[in-house]
Amino acid sequence: MISSIIFTLLLLTTFVVFGLRIRKIFGNVSLGKPFGRTDRPMERFILMCKVAIGQSKMVTRPISGILHIFIYVGFVIINIEILEIFIDGVLGSHRIFLPMMGESYALFLNIFEVLAILVILACVVFLIRRNVIRLKRFWSAEMTSWPRSDANIILVTEILLMSAFLTMDASDQILQSRGSAIYHETGNLFFSSMLSGLMSDMGTSSLIFIERFTWWFHIVGIMAFMIYVPYSKHFHIFLAFPNVYYSNLEDKGKMNHLESVTAEVKLMMDPDVDPYANPPETEEKAGRFGAKDVMDLDRKQLMDAYCCTECGRCTSNCPANQTGKLLSPRKIMMDTRDRLEAYGSSKNEDKTLLFDYVSEEEIWACTTCNACTEACPINIDPLSIIVDLRRYLVMEESKMPNELMTMSSNIENNGAPWQFAAVDRGNWVNEES
Repeated sequence: MISSIIFTLLLLTTFVVFGLRIRKIFGNVSLGKPFGRTDRPMERFILMCKVAIGQSKMVTRPISGILHIFIYVGFVIINIEILEIFIDGVLGSHRIFLPMMGESYALFLNIFEVLAILVILACVVFLIRRNVIRLKRFWSAEMTSWPRSDANIILVTEILLMSAFLTMDASDQILQSRGSAIYHETGNLFFSSMLSGLMSDMGTSSLIFIERFTWWFHIVGIMAFMIYVPYSKHFHIFLAFPNVYYSNLEDKGKMNHLESVTAEVKLMMDPDVDPYANPPETEEKAGRFGAKDVMDLDRKQLMDAYCCTECGRCTSNCPANQTGKLLSPRKIMMDTRDRLEAYGSSKNEDKTLLFDYVSEEEIWACTTCNACTEACPINIDPLSIIVDLRRYLVMEESKMPNELMTMSSNIENNGAPWQFAAVDRGNWVNEES
C-alpha cells in the first residue's frame, strides 16, 4: 500500500510537471502569427505517415537512419510494457496483463527484449560516433557543451533504462523458477534467460531486491525522462507529427509573398482595379515587414524551432556552410528556440532574434537553394526564417549587400540587372567575335 501511494504521487507529479512545461511551450509557439495550412488534408496525412511515422528521410543516410529506427520502434512498442508497469505501480500488482494474455505474454516480452537490445546497440554506436569518432557535424561551433551533453544524457539514459528492463526480467525469471510469491510463470524469455545465468547463484532475497530495484529504477527513470524531454531537443518525438503535417506543400523554391505589398503593386500596374475590393483571408495585419524578432514569425516557424533535433543534416548539406561561410541552418533554428525561451525575460527585453542572436552576415550568406529543408528528417524549414529576416532588413532597415543594392538600382533604372540602358542590350550581336 505504501509503495502504491508513493508511486501514484510520483506519477501525478510527473504528469503535472510535464503538463506545465507543455503549456509553456505552446504558449511560446502561440506568440507567432497564425498560418493557414489546412488545405489538402489527405496529402498532408500521407506525408506525415511517410516522413514522421515511416522515417523515410532518415534512411537517406543508411547507418544513422537504421539505428534511429531501432530507437524509434523500441520507444513506441516498449510503451506497451510501460503501461503495464504504471498499472502495477498504482494497484500494487505484478504483471497484471499476464493472466489475460496467457501464452502470448511471453511472445510480447521477447519482442520487447529484442527491441531493448537493439536500442542499446544503437545508442552505443551513436555515443561512439559523437564522442570517439567525433563526426564534424556534431562538433560545429554552435554545438557547445550543452547541446553535446544533451544528446549524451539521452543516449546514456536509454542504455540504463533498457539494461534495467533486461535485468528486471532476468531476476524475475529465476524467482519464477524458485516458486517465489507473486512471481508467476511467464514462459521462456530468450535474452533475460541468458542474463539470468550470471545471477543464478544469488540468494532469493538478493534477487527480490535486484528485481524491485531495477523495476523502480526503470519506471522512475522513465518519469524523469518524461520531465526532461520537453526541455531538450528530444521534444521532437512529440512535435514531429504535427510539424510534418503542416509542411509547406508548395513547389520547391516557391516563396510566400506579402499580400499588402502585392496589393500595392497591382494598384500601380492597373490604377482602375481596386486590389482591396476582395481582401484575401490571409492578409497580414499592419505591422513590420518581415521578421525582426520571434513574434514576427508564424507559429509553424516557431514549432520548427522546438522540433529541431540538432542532427546537423541541414548544415552539412548547406553549400554556404561548406565553403566556409558563417551560415549554419541548424544554428538559425537553435537561435530561434533560444530567443523564444528567453522572450519576455527582464534580461532579454532589449534583445531581438535579428542582430542579437542571428547576424546579418549569416542570413546574407544563404543561397536560398532549399538544401537545408530537403535534408531535414522532419521537414523543418530554416529558409523561411532566413527569408523573413532578410525582408525586414531590406524593407524596414534598407540594408542589403552592395552587390544587391547595385543590382536593384539597375533593375529600377534599366529594367535589368546590368548596368547599361535597355536599348543597348542587343548591341553584343553586332560586335565582331
